[in-house]
Amino acid sequence: MLDIKFIRENADAVKAAMVNRNADVDVDAVLALDARRREIVGESEVLKAERNKISKSIGKIIQEGGDAEAIKAQVREMGDKISAFDEEMREVEADLRLKLLYIPNMPSATTPVGQTEDDNPVIRSWGEKKELDFEPQMHWDLGEKLGLFDLERGAKLSGSGFPLFTGRGAKLERALIQFMLDLHTEEHGYVEVATPFMCNEQTMTGTGQLPKFAEDMYTVPLDGLYLIPTAEVPVTNMYANEILDKELPILHTAYTPCFRREAGSAGKDTRGLLRVHQFDKVEMVKFTTPETSEEEHEKLTLDAEKVLQKLGLHYRVIELCTGDIGFSASKCYDIELWAPAQDKWLEVSSCSNFKDYQARRAGIRYRDENGKPQFVHTINGSGVALPRLVIAIMENYQNPDGSIDLPAAIQPYMGGLKKLD
Repeated sequence: MLDIKFIRENADAVKAAMVNRNADVDVDAVLALDARRREIVGESEVLKAERNKISKSIGKIIQEGGDAEAIKAQVREMGDKISAFDEEMREVEADLRLKLLYIPNMPSATTPVGQTEDDNPVIRSWGEKKELDFEPQMHWDLGEKLGLFDLERGAKLSGSGFPLFTGRGAKLERALIQFMLDLHTEEHGYVEVATPFMCNEQTMTGTGQLPKFAEDMYTVPLDGLYLIPTAEVPVTNMYANEILDKELPILHTAYTPCFRREAGSAGKDTRGLLRVHQFDKVEMVKFTTPETSEEEHEKLTLDAEKVLQKLGLHYRVIELCTGDIGFSASKCYDIELWAPAQDKWLEVSSCSNFKDYQARRAGIRYRDENGKPQFVHTINGSGVALPRLVIAIMENYQNPDGSIDLPAAIQPYMGGLKKLD
């Protein structure tokens, strides 16, 4: 979350940032609560000091044989007022914290100002669009004919948006996960972790999913748990409420399934694997100092790109503008793969720098060179998400006869298999 002191001292800049973000945030209401909180502190402290002073005189009056009942009544009345202040303080602080949790992060100074995804500039691209000299088939047709997945039976089990991979399709999922984990751990220096797939409310709040996006989450109400929308949630919160004693940056990677209720809610791109409620993903997370976070963000993005380069897939990197950037992110790059059969770009990774926004919510700190606790900067990105990666492989590597060549990088993970036919 944003530091209330920062909001207080930079109110106009925060308001401007919220406008650029298209965020409906009442900054003045937050400042009013903050002002009332400080008023309560001041008034309560004055009253406590006065009560203490008067209380000291009671004993003396009694010793001198005087009547202290009136003063005792005055002290009791002061105590009631202090209790009322304390109760109001609890209410104001709870309301203030809730409002702060709904305020998105400040965009980086280098984040382009824009309103929609149409304002996102392309930063770079890699490879060339594959020119197929035949009419390409859609991935859902290819997958059905080759027996790679059975979406109808998946829907029977859980409803639409829950794909069922079968045979070599299931093996392809597993192979890609293993390939990416090996790449990130053996070449990029990440330490693999295997996390729970469900998290509690505090953990979901730490990375910004709650309370803003509660309706998008799958819940286990009896246990107060949530199915994770991304490994970012448990991996980042591994160090919640800690002062890290490890040298920064700390790099972690993890495979998890991801669960997102909002996928396909608009009714578009619901065929095949384009928009699903459950999907596999390999995630990368970094904990850095403020001085190195921008550099580490760029490196993490390159790590995600390396996955696609090794698979020989044409992609582009776009920078999200202020009106399209995620709630918790300060700066974000999206990586998109080209899908020739659909003639469009498919997002497979978002690489975000959250600066100290998540760390402040989750209480993750380190000690600076002077030994003073400071909030870390957190960075994460998909390395990468599976469904659209599978789509891109199927559509780019398809042959006229409906078979699919496998990229050389994953053939060892497929038992040496070179083609799906």
